[in-house]
Amino acid sequence: MMRLRITLIVALFIICGTSYAIAQTTANQAPARSPQGATPSNAPAQSLEQGIDSEVAEEGNGKASLTEVNKELSNPISTIWALSFQQNTFWLNKPERNMVNLLFQPVLPVSLTSNWNLITRPVIPVFNSTPYVNKSGNLHRVTGFGDTVLVELLSPSSKIAGPWLVGAGPTFIFPTATNSRLGQNKWQIGPTGLLGYLGEKWIAGVFPQQWWSVGGPGSNTISQMNLQYFYAYFPAAGWSVGTSPNMLVNWYARKNSNKVTFPIGLNISKVVKIGPLPVKFAVQGQYMPVHPDVFGQKWNLQFGVTPVIPKLIKGNLFGD
Repeated sequence: MMRLRITLIVALFIICGTSYAIAQTTANQAPARSPQGATPSNAPAQSLEQGIDSEVAEEGNGKASLTEVNKELSNPISTIWALSFQQNTFWLNKPERNMVNLLFQPVLPVSLTSNWNLITRPVIPVFNSTPYVNKSGNLHRVTGFGDTVLVELLSPSSKIAGPWLVGAGPTFIFPTATNSRLGQNKWQIGPTGLLGYLGEKWIAGVFPQQWWSVGGPGSNTISQMNLQYFYAYFPAAGWSVGTSPNMLVNWYARKNSNKVTFPIGLNISKVVKIGPLPVKFAVQGQYMPVHPDVFGQKWNLQFGVTPVIPKLIKGNLFGD
């Protein structure tokens, strides 16, 4: 029931956001043919496309190509809005089973001033399926909603930082899992930061997050880190090739061999236009040479779909 509610909320958000943007653009459209020859039937779509291209060009030094869109979607602190859907299939060791999740990750930046941006990046696991061993030693599987992560990054604009990517702020984990085996049953908080560089044809950086438990049932405490290192090269025509795996560290693991999951991988992506919206399709294969002895992640096959949407909050919130 809870999954149904979350799915309805996400769908409502997407529909309302798109409807608002279209309504805002059509309000300024005359019924007559536009100078570009658009008819009333395709004028809203054309206006929506022009609005998104303008936002991408503003962020991309006057460029609005598909390659520029891919660059901005690969940038964790880009100021364009996007809705990312990511599916992961992990193959585990001991037992030889897989774990599957589907993550909804909207990227919602807001310009506080002309020099500072606030980037909100929630990670909502709308589907999570994982194996577990019960008290009798039998292997079972549980499926449901997982814990929600919320990242807030304060970042200087390119007017201050130039090609450097810099950001810092708090990160949270909320115990929203529908089953204790799908989450950690703890409220968690900690710092996060970003350091990277955006070149003409490439991007590289690191994006660490650290959490400590601050509440929740049970006496156990949690200290864990997720460190994403990323690199991408953008040849042309909306393509990119690179890597963006996440290293996991459980600081309180009982054995040192169970503390770290270190992946290496290869990511290939392509941005295409579907109607007025640029959409990024990505696939990434990962191998974990270092992983926990039991229920450790050995392989991961990741698929991603990320449409760009118009900004619903435009301009600077404070001042010009």
